Amino acid sequence: MFGFIKRSLSKTAEAIKSIVPKKKLSFTKEEIEEILLEADVEYGLVEIILNEIYQNKVTRDILRSKLLATLAHTTYEEPKFTAPFVELIVGVNGAGKTTTISKLAARYKSEGKKVILGAGDTFRAAAIEQLTLWAKKLDIPIIASKQGHDSSAVAYDTIDSAKSKGFDHVIIDTAGRLHTQTNLANELKKIHRICDKAHSGAPHRTILIIDGTQGNSAIAQAKAFNEMVGIDGIIITKLDGTAKGGSVFSIAYALELPILYVGTGEQPENLTPFDKYEFVDGLLDVIYTEE
Repeated sequence: MFGFIKRSLSKTAEAIKSIVPKKKLSFTKEEIEEILLEADVEYGLVEIILNEIYQNKVTRDILRSKLLATLAHTTYEEPKFTAPFVELIVGVNGAGKTTTISKLAARYKSEGKKVILGAGDTFRAAAIEQLTLWAKKLDIPIIASKQGHDSSAVAYDTIDSAKSKGFDHVIIDTAGRLHTQTNLANELKKIHRICDKAHSGAPHRTILIIDGTQGNSAIAQAKAFNEMVGIDGIIITKLDGTAKGGSVFSIAYALELPILYVGTGEQPENLTPFDKYEFVDGLLDVIYTEE
């Protein structure tokens, strides 16, 4: 876990060191403001954090409590369900949906679970091909059709197959961009309805994939998806490739949604459950010296 934290925050650490080359036991509020902004914590949230600090000397313990408070909603409780557990994966193209689906599938398979994939992004032929290649590589079955086919029909067929063959997990991909946001919203809502028709209560979890390199600009995008279809949790990808690690605090605070996992590479094993304590301490280790 700690190796993951070091990797995911490495570029953020470099950005912080450019303005605070030497660790200290405490910093002024002005210095903390500069550090948090450099890490891409959203300005409004930085102001909220600083307004709740009454000492001018900000120690590690003080900042730790404030940063953890911004992550108050990151805990996730799995809903009650009857197998198979159906997950719908949403997000814009390029955020890493297909790769993340393969990582989730590999994780479940390593736990001894039977997994099936649904190539529901029928808007792009490349998405179907990429997910099919991952399914073959992981030796996991997939339900796929041709580009332009009804994505909700793919979702139905995937769930139906999972139920008849005793699968534990169903992971369904969706389109990230249609001609208009209205089209996308209508398609996602239809898939939700069809999932429930195929298996009462499904999808049991709708996960939004956010590109960590986008930083705070991902917040508006996430709010739009949440309004469209209702998000149960977030996975942040590519965090190891950005100096915007602080945006995790802004995203969690603004959306009040659980962060389920963080992706730190292309391989199936590069998906780590998000631990707010590990994440906050990993960041503070860059800033503060030990007493």
